Amino acid sequence: MTDEARSPKRWLIGDPLPSEKLEGQLLPKHLALPIFASDPLSSVAYAPQELLMILLIGGLAFLSFAPWVAMAVVILMIVVVLSYRQLVRAYPSGGGDYEVASKNLGEKAGLVVASALLVDYVMTVAVSVASGVDNIISAIPALNPFRVEIAVGFIILLAAVNLRGVRESSKAFAVPTYLFIGSIGVMIVVGLIRTISGDAPIAESAGFEVQAESLTQAAIILLLLRSFASGCAALTGVEAIANGVPAFRKPKVQNAQKTLVAMGLIAITLFSGLVILALVSGVHYAEDACHLIGFDNCETVPQRSLIAQIASATFGNNSIPFFIIQTATATVLLLAANTAFNGFPLLGSILAADHYAPKSLSTRGDRLIFSNGVIALAIVAGVILVIFGADVTSLIQLYIIGVFVSFTLGQTGMVRHWIRLLKEGATNRGQIIRSLATNAVGATMTASVLIVVTITKFTHGAWVVFVIMPILFMLMLGVNRYYRDVDKEIEADPTTRFGAKGDHAIVLVGRMQKPVLKALDYAIAARHGSIEAVHVSIDDAATEQLEKDWVEQNIKVPLNVLESPYRDISAPLAKYIKSRRQTHGSEVVTVYTPQYIVGHWWENILHNHKARRIRQKLSLVHGVVIALVPWLLDSSTLIYGRRSRPLPGEDRRGEPRRPVVRKPMPPADPSAAVKTVVRPKTQAEKKK
Repeated sequence: MTDEARSPKRWLIGDPLPSEKLEGQLLPKHLALPIFASDPLSSVAYAPQELLMILLIGGLAFLSFAPWVAMAVVILMIVVVLSYRQLVRAYPSGGGDYEVASKNLGEKAGLVVASALLVDYVMTVAVSVASGVDNIISAIPALNPFRVEIAVGFIILLAAVNLRGVRESSKAFAVPTYLFIGSIGVMIVVGLIRTISGDAPIAESAGFEVQAESLTQAAIILLLLRSFASGCAALTGVEAIANGVPAFRKPKVQNAQKTLVAMGLIAITLFSGLVILALVSGVHYAEDACHLIGFDNCETVPQRSLIAQIASATFGNNSIPFFIIQTATATVLLLAANTAFNGFPLLGSILAADHYAPKSLSTRGDRLIFSNGVIALAIVAGVILVIFGADVTSLIQLYIIGVFVSFTLGQTGMVRHWIRLLKEGATNRGQIIRSLATNAVGATMTASVLIVVTITKFTHGAWVVFVIMPILFMLMLGVNRYYRDVDKEIEADPTTRFGAKGDHAIVLVGRMQKPVLKALDYAIAARHGSIEAVHVSIDDAATEQLEKDWVEQNIKVPLNVLESPYRDISAPLAKYIKSRRQTHGSEVVTVYTPQYIVGHWWENILHNHKARRIRQKLSLVHGVVIALVPWLLDSSTLIYGRRSRPLPGEDRRGEPRRPVVRKPMPPADPSAAVKTVVRPKTQAEKKK
């Protein structure tokens, strides 16, 4: 095992994977389901809770509306799943709603979708993790003071697992996801059987009364719409499969469509079952526990989640099935964020490829994933959790706005897509018309829900999303304009000519040390037209010592000393190079400077800062090429390692074992001596 393999990075994410292993990282259906569908599957853990909680604002009588609100959510879910089956078939490249909107509705519509999806992915992580922590606290209330710390810790853990690669994370998340599906399914079946047999489970909050708010007729309608909007959280994440088609094994389209349908059926079954059991068991879940009459210590003891109450009523409070369900629910809610950890980097890579995001988002890391996107998502989601205190009720108000914006524009784009195919005279008109009808219904319904969600959630915090989305829109547009301008500036054209004449080398010298001698050796080996060493004097004593060492070493390269009255190195050097180019014409000047290669992070604080500043200044001088000559310190073996045996003619560092100056080279000025001092005399010299 190499030293690099033993580094913390290798321990954390594993060994690098070669590019040819990319095909092996593609997912079969049974592993793709927990990766891309964990969000919509897990959202059934809190969507019924939010639906009932909003209804109970109006009192217990409003629970009679719950079946109808839940039915509307289920119908919408069916329509969205069928609509996205058409999208996967028409646009399998992984762009999803962004690609559909861009190609059919124009650039700006595509950027609106992209900004909406970026917000939604961040909120998916925040809401999922916060909800998972909420379920953990329901089982262990003593952890409530550490809610934020636990949430941030889980985000770090999820990011670390995802940095190991898609296939690795899918294996890690498959068991908890299927355990959640199985345990909730068993609970629903047992609860319904008990209900049918006359022994219906009774929730711990069934006896609590609710302090209902006084509502007008208009407020009643808004309350129903708000409950429907909260229940629509169950639809989040459906688009992730459309964005993740390239991650499926072949045949990609068919596998993605089957996984999408399976996800939809499971989510509908679990959502419907939990709503029914909640009504049967009499769960009274208030937005604020203090609204429940009979609930003591509401200021210090949080009310348990809906699933916790149903599981306790069905199997008993301290039973093994109860703790299995709570563990599976908390785990899958935390893993639901994994949908975003796959969707966000993929979308970021597509935006980067289209020049709407930094190019670093399109780079695959050591494990063949877009690691920069994973890290960026983890940081932003962590900051949001800290700001909102990892509170589910506060965070969910910012949720689903973005996803329904993308739903609506994506389905509208698909309608335009099918209409264009019909106008172009496609042969399979019957199939296209059916697809057109499906997407038209989907666009109409999702647009209606978007209006409802916006109206009901705007004053509860959703306005923040409508501030963030335009900012992201403008940023992406600005990034695209910047890249476009740079490409125009650097493109090859028939008028630009580079006619450098002459080739001069400057070796930057501080003190007489091995790295400097190595830089001299490299400059000589490159056989430039002329060569000189340059020292910028900021300390007379050090300069005099260097001049003495230069003579003693018998170096056949002229040493020019530049005076720096203000102790700056880069400015006198840049001025000297500019004056030289004015004298010698358009020659190329190569500046050699040593650079230390270290093994500890803290060593970077102690080395190379002055050299870095010099390089930055020299980079602004026309006609200058900067050559870095690395010098490996002993500590560098910790991360880079060394060959066990040096090659012939090398020392233990792999450095050449030969005299520094093998053959005299032409000096900068043929008439110059071994040493040329370009500085005014010191005060002592003037007195003499």
